[in-house]
Amino acid sequence: MLLRPYTGSDAEATLGVFLRAVRTTASGEYSPEQTAAWAPDGIKVDGWNASRGAHNTVVATAHDRAIGFTDLDDDGFIDMMFVDPDFSRRGVASALMGWIVARARERGNVELSSHVSLTARPFLDSMTSSSSKNATRISTASH
Repeated sequence: MLLRPYTGSDAEATLGVFLRAVRTTASGEYSPEQTAAWAPDGIKVDGWNASRGAHNTVVATAHDRAIGFTDLDDDGFIDMMFVDPDFSRRGVASALMGWIVARARERGNVELSSHVSLTARPFLDSMTSSSSKNATRISTASH
């Protein structure tokens, strides 16, 4: 697995990862209506590309295939972290989180935050310093 910065050529692949992750991996915790609202048909690739490009996104790849992605803004907020369902439970999210924590430390972010899905909560709760129903804070302090 390789982690590398997002480029415009990753737009379709990362959008596909997002849609599959929400519609497959997360579908067990959410109703069909919630899933459809979260990952609707018709997301425009150009808009997705602009958003991913503006969010300091990193892409996890294996055999030249995008298998996951995440981002981290300047304030330490993680907007998205998604892993392709074909690669779940293979260390992709852990590798992405490792990138996030390393990047945050470089920037001097003491804490990270995110709005976490029910699906991602168990993974992120294992790393958090505090958690509430809708938000998670992760310490970047070395342990």
